[in-house]
Amino acid sequence: MKRCADCKQTKPYDEFARNRNTKDGCHCYCKACNNARTRESRQRLHGGSRHYHLMHRYGIGADEFDDLVRRQGGVCAICGRADPEHVDHDHDTGDVRGILCFNCNGGLGQFRDSVHALRAAAAYLETPNPEAITLAEVVLTRAERLRELPV
Repeated sequence: MKRCADCKQTKPYDEFARNRNTKDGCHCYCKACNNARTRESRQRLHGGSRHYHLMHRYGIGADEFDDLVRRQGGVCAICGRADPEHVDHDHDTGDVRGILCFNCNGGLGQFRDSVHALRAAAAYLETPNPEAITLAEVVLTRAERLRELPV
């Protein structure tokens, strides 16, 4: 049993987070008090957990997020659906590119932000009847289309 330094209640050790730096191996605050302190700190220092998450992950605040959505007309930068909620960013540089809907953001992620893979997918979708064309013809057609597309 251990006494929480915040709520002053004596609780079992499993209600305390582990901390290797203490003699007993447990944090001085119980999990409930620690969570409450964390929420209060995020609210006090960052104005809420949404703002904290955006700043920590993307370097933009909630106001900047809302401004980006407003500048996009309140719609996804790719498909135009209303109320986009996901920040799209360049994984190499960390630069924020825009705000997307769930599906568009996930689609870019599935294609690993590869322009070439997205162009190949578009070429595939533009093929009139994929079952009627042999695999060699599809590969040749895609390669020709990719050469014609501007980079």
